[in-house]
Amino acid sequence: IPSAASGGIPNPTPEYLELAAYPPFQLPYARKILVVIDLNGTLLYRPSRHNPTSFVERPHARTFLRYCIDTFKVVIWSSAMPDNVKNMCAQLLDPQQLSQVVAVWGRDHFGLSKDDYNKRVICYKRLSVLWADPTVAASHPEFAEGKRWSQADTVLVDDSIDKAHSEPYNIIEIPEFKGYTNEPPFVLPQVHDYINECARQADISTYIGSQPFKLVPDWQL
Repeated sequence: IPSAASGGIPNPTPEYLELAAYPPFQLPYARKILVVIDLNGTLLYRPSRHNPTSFVERPHARTFLRYCIDTFKVVIWSSAMPDNVKNMCAQLLDPQQLSQVVAVWGRDHFGLSKDDYNKRVICYKRLSVLWADPTVAASHPEFAEGKRWSQADTVLVDDSIDKAHSEPYNIIEIPEFKGYTNEPPFVLPQVHDYINECARQADISTYIGSQPFKLVPDWQL
């Protein structure tokens, strides 16, 4: 658990919980939403900490990532060290695709104290911090009209529900990928379908709160 100097454990605000408690409402069209994607354990597996440039990709990782970049606004946010994040991104994306990503955040974007930065602590992904970032905020399709990203139009794809402690109804939690051949091969295609459903919601947090993502192990393409 991070120290008080790193912000401790963040809890949802009463305002967040109040908005998430409304019934979901489906729109007649899909919106361009913000998709925040984790790397290690979600899109790939890093077998050795001593060889940080060697990764095993989760099945369909590149296809999923490219679809998200082409269709939505994407932020990559990992608790790995910045250099390792750069290496992982270079394996999954070519420079042109990477240029379309709104932001790539590593361990230096969690507000960790110097002590916690070098320890194995839970890195909480406070989406409110992401929404307040000027670069991320400016990526909203209606930024010029005063619109900002919020719980209504953001999803976090991650293998740890703990990371979403402050915004628990914006996470699409998937099983941690450990690089084994017997793991369910169609996790990301199912996430693809669920994200498309999220894009049709007036407020994503109300939808995830009432119908959270559930993996079907024997799902087929």
